[in-house]
Amino acid sequence: MPNKSTVGMLRRFLPYYKKYWRILVLDLCCAVLTTLCELVFPLIVSRITDQAVTDATQLTLSFVGRLGLLYVLLRLVDAGDFYYMQSMGHIMGAHIETDMRTDLFAHLQQLSFSYYNNTKIGQLMSRMTSDLFDVMEFAHHCPEEFLIAAFKITVSFGILLSVNVPLTLLIFLFLPGLLYVTYVFSGKMRSTFAANRHQLGEINAQTEDSLLGMRVVQSFANEALESEKFGRGNLEFLRLKKQQYRVMAGFHISTRLLDGLMNILVVVAGALYLSAGRITVGQYMSYLLYINMLLAAVRRLVEFTEQFQRGMTGIQRFYEVMAAPLEIVDAPDAKPICNVRGEIRFDSVSFRYSDGPQDNEVLSQVNLTVKAGQKVALVGPSGSGKTTLCNLIPRFYDVTEGRVLVDGRDVRGIQLKSLRGSVGMVQQDVYLFSGSVLDNILYGRPGADLEAVMEAARLAGAHDFITALPQGYDTYVGERGVKLSGGQKQRISIARVFLKDPPILLLDEATSALDNESERLVKQSLERLSRGRTTLTIAHRLTTIRNADVIWVLTERGLEEHGSHEELMRRQGVYSRLYQMYVSEDATKEE
Repeated sequence: MPNKSTVGMLRRFLPYYKKYWRILVLDLCCAVLTTLCELVFPLIVSRITDQAVTDATQLTLSFVGRLGLLYVLLRLVDAGDFYYMQSMGHIMGAHIETDMRTDLFAHLQQLSFSYYNNTKIGQLMSRMTSDLFDVMEFAHHCPEEFLIAAFKITVSFGILLSVNVPLTLLIFLFLPGLLYVTYVFSGKMRSTFAANRHQLGEINAQTEDSLLGMRVVQSFANEALESEKFGRGNLEFLRLKKQQYRVMAGFHISTRLLDGLMNILVVVAGALYLSAGRITVGQYMSYLLYINMLLAAVRRLVEFTEQFQRGMTGIQRFYEVMAAPLEIVDAPDAKPICNVRGEIRFDSVSFRYSDGPQDNEVLSQVNLTVKAGQKVALVGPSGSGKTTLCNLIPRFYDVTEGRVLVDGRDVRGIQLKSLRGSVGMVQQDVYLFSGSVLDNILYGRPGADLEAVMEAARLAGAHDFITALPQGYDTYVGERGVKLSGGQKQRISIARVFLKDPPILLLDEATSALDNESERLVKQSLERLSRGRTTLTIAHRLTTIRNADVIWVLTERGLEEHGSHEELMRRQGVYSRLYQMYVSEDATKEE
């Protein structure tokens, strides 16, 4: 029996059938017709048997031939119906799987950074693949199996009652036992399936982590350590699998015992009724066939419970992700922003991460203004909130208190697509997609022509090295751009932003991970990129931001001071100490 949570999930799932209701209705009609074809066979056997017992001379070729031809025609109908069920039924399930995967991916793209800070990608991959495959099988088979079972049980029950009421009622006394066993084991099966799915996601996450970090693994000669971690997860998966199979074995042995008891009861009790003359030989034969058909329907329904629970587990895990709230969304009255000048203002901004302690504010009462076209640098120790401050501008997070304004408008009142289309980012950790150089630059403005891409690459100082690659702009960069150097990847990311051409530019440690030559080339590219744009630069290499119009110093106490490089050095404050410390360390390294 389904519980309330099962019924609730099924109600949420049913709308996915809406687009395919015609296929579903025809599929169920075919299921009814195939069932009718099966139900006719015992009647034919009964008719022939009774005729043979009463008057064998009436078993003429014509009589038997008509019945045989009728059955052949029915089997042809059955074959056509079964083909439709197997083809279109599965195709309908595949369409529903595709729709659900599309919805899941669309939802994942709207979730905030906070969600991904606490979620393993391997777990999400498991839900998008393995779980939804089980849902596909469920979507196709669930309506069919329940309709076929209900139709067979109902019709068989009616025919069996017409043969012998007491014997039929006696047989059906076993059904509550079967239903009880199914109810008890279904909950256990779903919990074991859910545990298995979760652990499979953990294995996916562990595998992804190890394979993507293989260079680090091998450089530290830690293959044995990774094998040990993988082995622990793999053995846990094996333990859960064993638990799952023990539950399934207990379920199947219980139903098989009840099935066997029902069969022997039919044979023995039916034989006694036959010897007493209360049923004919033909009726006895048809009774055996119908009761076997009935038991087969019940057995099939019971066995389907396993697939049903797999499907319900998949649906449950699907809706767990779909239930994750969209923290960053357009306000109902949000409007696009046009002709962006690039003025940015932080008005009494405070921020804490939603999953962090209530009293652990990353930013507290920050007030800062960046004029349109101004080049501003943010400096300070790690953990002071520089990157967080920049992430508030394109609304990767929303402020806890206060406002962030672009051209005088609160960013929460600007449509996200329009807002983020006005902001370009170049980060220290460059992400290139698996594909060609051209694909990665085009990501800045999909649909741009090749000439625009090449011009962006020239401005980024990337055109020369790209044309020197084996296939030029069509060269495959490898997963995460592993076939390119750090400087090459950074210049491609800069070309991507050149192509986007945003009025606001955020540079987050864009050169800190590069060697001196690469840093020089990338710095030249960034200088060209920042011309005429409002630019916020986060830098630990303080010598790189000396020419900034304004330097803001951010510490755990907030914004402590601001001014040009010369002004801040004269004040002998926090910036001056940081700069002298950096220059001293840099000189030591050179020695």
